[in-house]
Parts: sequence; structure tokens; C-alpha cells
Amino acid sequence: MKRLRGWAVLRAVRAILRRVTGIVALLLATIGFMSFTVNPMPWIVSFLPISYAGFYIDAAYIESLLVATQTDYVVLGSVIAVSLLLVLSAVILLVQSPKRALRGFIRSPLSTFRGVVRARDWLLAKVEYLNSESAKWRQTFNVLKSPFSLLRAMGFSPQMAMGLLFAGSAVGTGVVVNETILSERSFKAGDAGIYLAPDDVPVSYMSDPEQDGYNTLRIDLGATSVREITIENVSVGTVFTGSALPSGEQNVVDIGGNTISGGTNTRLEIGHLIFEKSRCKKLTLTDIQAHTLIVRGNASDGQSLAPSAGTSRMLAIGGGNQQADAMIHSGGTFDRILIQAPTSGVNGRIGTLRLSNLYTKGGECVLTKITAGTIEILLNEVGQGNGFSTKEFVIATNVTAANITLEDNVEVTIAEPATQ
Repeated sequence: MKRLRGWAVLRAVRAILRRVTGIVALLLATIGFMSFTVNPMPWIVSFLPISYAGFYIDAAYIESLLVATQTDYVVLGSVIAVSLLLVLSAVILLVQSPKRALRGFIRSPLSTFRGVVRARDWLLAKVEYLNSESAKWRQTFNVLKSPFSLLRAMGFSPQMAMGLLFAGSAVGTGVVVNETILSERSFKAGDAGIYLAPDDVPVSYMSDPEQDGYNTLRIDLGATSVREITIENVSVGTVFTGSALPSGEQNVVDIGGNTISGGTNTRLEIGHLIFEKSRCKKLTLTDIQAHTLIVRGNASDGQSLAPSAGTSRMLAIGGGNQQADAMIHSGGTFDRILIQAPTSGVNGRIGTLRLSNLYTKGGECVLTKITAGTIEILLNEVGQGNGFSTKEFVIATNVTAANITLEDNVEVTIAEPATQ
């Protein structure tokens, strides 16, 4: 009982000290605040002079004290600093015990850090959940399109793949997938037809290209320039079973301007032309003017490379907001690829034309009537296996360029590929 009575006394003393300290601190803070905002000198002077037992205080004496401390702002600043310190001590004592206050002060950075960590973990959990859902949806769409992708990988044309997928299916009012939309022809999907650049949908094609023997990929260029045309990874000509060139045609790839009967001939204006990694029976470049001509790494069953020096300027094709976007196609089988400018007096204009990995048979690859900034003929294989005396890779003398690079082009025996 005595021990408990002693702790009670200590708690009472500590409570009294907290209150006294708080009152003194608040009093000093009030005096400091008033001394900072209100000039106390008139009030003090009203009580002067004071004389007691030889101790004399008047206004001159107080002024001398302020001068001795250099300025009254030093005194006021010190009073305010001490007052604020006492106020802080009073708040600590009045609100809680010093031990708890010290413990809270030490723990507050850790609590803040743990709160930040919890917020971070919550945000990362949401991000991981969204990424997981996105991956699931992407996988779902991949599964849904896998039959079509599998048929395309096996070499079927887009239209044939769609025909196999929907062959024998019953179409009624309950059909979920619209077959008309899925089977709509487009350049991006790799369908044959006549395309008026930059439109992705053909303006003319046979009702059944395979049955009617028409499977040409044709692009007609007009007044609107096209930023980029890319055709890659396609089989052309008679390289696939059951294929044949259109009647009267000898070129499987024909890129260039047109001779217009009774009108003005046209050309293709191209900023950068790339013809690369392709297989041709014969590759001919004729009637071309370029600033830079690079012919590198080509192998051919006989070659005649005779470009001439020219003075063509550097060339880039613009068009601003009216310029058409890119036309890009990868994969597919065609009997012929034709890019031309058929309108009298209207040259076709292309920023970048890339023809890559064209696997052809049964006809020639021809580039003609072209004005270009840079032309690159790279890593192609040309030949029909009839010996080096017949020139299958030809760059005619009417091909001119201000800068010409002919490098690592070799003659080797190359025959046409077998029909697949």
C-alpha cells in the first residue's frame, strides 16, 4: 500500500509540474509575441523613474541597455526563441508524458515510411492485376485468331483461308461473327486486286480470282503522295502450284511509270527505293535517274552492270497533312505485282518503297521509268540456270546516278526455284 501511495504522489507532482510549466511557457510566449508586435516602451516608461535603495531606473537607463545589446531586435528575437521553446515544452507536458512524447517523436519517421510502403504496395498490386488481365485478353484474341493464322502460315492466301474456315457453315440469324466483314478484301490483309493508293480496299477484282485466273496485286498511284509502301514475304508468278501469269504478261514484278498512248508519259518519283533479298528469273533496271545508286551483295547467273554518271539531285517526297499514310503488306501469293502511275501527266510519288523477300518464278522483275533520291539493290538472287553468257541481272546504261556503289556482286550458277 505504501508503494502504491508513493507512485500516486509522484504522478500528482508530475501533473502539477506539467501544468505549471505549461502556464509559464504560455505566459512567456504571450509576452514575446506582444513584444514583437507591440512596442512596450511607452507602457514601461509610464512607470519610470523608479528609485529604490540607491537603485535608479529611468528612460535613459533603459535606452543605454538597448544600445549595449546593439539593437532592440536582438532582445526581442531572444525572447521569442525562448518563448517558442517553452511553448513546445508546455504542449508536450500538457498533452502527454515526456516519455510518450519522445517515443512518438522517434517512431514518427518509421510510421511515415511504413505508410508510404503500404501505399506503394497497393499501387503495384493494382498495376500487376491490370497487366495480368491485359495478358489474358491478348491470349484470348490470339486463340480466337489462331485457325486463320495457322492457315496463312501454311501458305494459303487470305481469301482461301477464310473460305476454308467458313466452308460448309450454316449462316442464319444467330451467327455471331459477320462473315462479310471478315472476308472483306484489303491491301493489308494481302488480297489481290486493283488499289488506288492510298486506299486499303480494292476498287476492282474478279469475283473469284483463283477460279478466273486473276490474282494480281496492283497499285495505281495518282496525285496523292504515299509516305510508305512495303510489300514483303510474298510468292509471285508460277512459284506456287496451279498458278499462271495473266494472258500476255511476261513480268512478274513490274515497278515504274507508264508510256501513255496519245498522252503524257509518267514516272514514279521515289525518295528511297529498296529492292532486297528477293529471287527473280531476271532483274532489269532501265530508264532510271537517281542521286545515289547502291548495288551490293547480289548473286546472279550472268550479270551486266553498266550504270552511267548522272547529275540527279537528292530527293525526298513530302505532302504534309494531305500525304497518305503507309500501305504495308506481308505474306500472300500473287500471279503478279504491279505498281504504276497510269494517269496521263500525273507522276506517282512515294516516300519509301520497300520490296523485300519476293520469291518469284515464271517472269522478269523490272524497275523502270523511276526518278529517285536513293536506290538500294541488296542481296538478291537472280538467274534461270542458262549459263553466264546470258545476262540475267542487268543495269542498263540509261540508269544514271551522281553517286554509284557496285560492291560484292558475283556470278554464280542459279536456277529458278521449284514450284511449291
